Amino acid sequence: MTTASATSADPADPLTAAEDGGGVLSAPYRALTLGIVSVVLLLAFEATAVNTAMPVAARQLHGLGLYAFAFSGYFTSTLFAMVLSGEWCDRRGPLLPLLAGIGVFGAGLVVAGTAAGMWIFVAGRAVQGLGGGLVIVALYVVVGRAFPERLRPSVFAAFSAAWVLPSIVGPVLSGAVTQHLGWRWVFLSVPMLIVLPLAVMGPALRRAERAQPAGPGGALDGRRIGLAAMAALGAGLLQYAGQRLDLLGLLPALAGAGLLFPAVRRLLPAGTLRAARGLPTLILLRGVAAGAFFAAEAFIPLMMVVQRHLSPTLAGLTLTSGGLSWSLGSWLQGRPAAERRREALIRLGFGCTAAAIAGAALVLLPAAPTWTAAAAWAVGGMGMGLSIASISVLMMKLSPPEAAGVNSASLQMSDALGNVLLVGLAGVLFSALGGGAVPAVATGGAGAGARGAFAVIFGVMACVALVGAVLAGRVRPRATG
Repeated sequence: MTTASATSADPADPLTAAEDGGGVLSAPYRALTLGIVSVVLLLAFEATAVNTAMPVAARQLHGLGLYAFAFSGYFTSTLFAMVLSGEWCDRRGPLLPLLAGIGVFGAGLVVAGTAAGMWIFVAGRAVQGLGGGLVIVALYVVVGRAFPERLRPSVFAAFSAAWVLPSIVGPVLSGAVTQHLGWRWVFLSVPMLIVLPLAVMGPALRRAERAQPAGPGGALDGRRIGLAAMAALGAGLLQYAGQRLDLLGLLPALAGAGLLFPAVRRLLPAGTLRAARGLPTLILLRGVAAGAFFAAEAFIPLMMVVQRHLSPTLAGLTLTSGGLSWSLGSWLQGRPAAERRREALIRLGFGCTAAAIAGAALVLLPAAPTWTAAAAWAVGGMGMGLSIASISVLMMKLSPPEAAGVNSASLQMSDALGNVLLVGLAGVLFSALGGGAVPAVATGGAGAGARGAFAVIFGVMACVALVGAVLAGRVRPRATG
């Protein structure tokens, strides 16, 4: 992928105004910033709404045993879509994958909202994942191409700020719709919001595409796309095996591992799985952070409904504090003084995430007040804002322009892979330790099996976050002579 010339005659184009000294909302950048932030706003609203509606949807579809699959199925399909989007963006620009991803994402919402059974619901979530994977990589490429390095921390902070309104309104609105109209309308109403980002960002993106020199063009790298398909299939087989929990599940587990890990090793930068210094460790840490945090977050609303008998609305509101503090943490890392402390910010972020996951588990103790989980999740959101945005900034800094798409895809693929493996692991633990008994006890007090399942899930994810804190010291490349 190539970069635009700084000598173009059009000062109003963001791709040619890198040295104008303005901010992300100055005239050259305003339309593009608002456009891409509106896309993040759509994804954020969907995520917060789904977290609130999911416990009710799983019960009514008689699929609580597949509860984790509804989350990890989304991230499994993104493994393929992210690699495809990275190749597409580097060769032909981010406009088409971005617009296609928004359309596919909306189609997945319709499939999930009209599902007659849990497996169809999971399939709809997988279609959503295809769209989300196309979109998120294209957004990162837009940031790398259209904004100078000095503005990228602010853009990533704006991404996090876009979660604030959905974090406040999403759980309340989703809970009210779930209780009064039914959970299906939580999914079926979101596609109507697609019109907004398309209207806002379309003209600005088309202008940016015209100003940017064309990529190399030609056919996409079939080898990488094939490896991405292998990785997605392998992840799906591992999740299926995890749901069986019997000897017959051993065969798909071995097949899944045989497909997933060789493919991932070739798709991610060399040394990622062994945490080699610099870019490989950054890519790995993105998956560790996302996997630990979202695996715990997926089970918090269910825990609040089962253990504390909250309504879906109140259970979803438990996560609101995390969305708000995530935005604050991302804003803090965007301050000029933070540029010299990226490594420390990443380590601090992982420490906050580990403490938050452990703190949320205190709700399992009868003496702990209900608001304990919300307070803990505020700490976790702050940690994620500090670490995720800092990882993204360093990734862009270490990526040459022609590799921005591939490295952005690797970063997002690691994010998805961390979610697939750790949310899938949480689902296995939940089923194996008695979580499947939740429907029988949800109206009369949760049993020891369900309580123990939640405790183990949060304990494991807190330990994973601590591993990330230890690895944070390896994000700087080794100095060379």
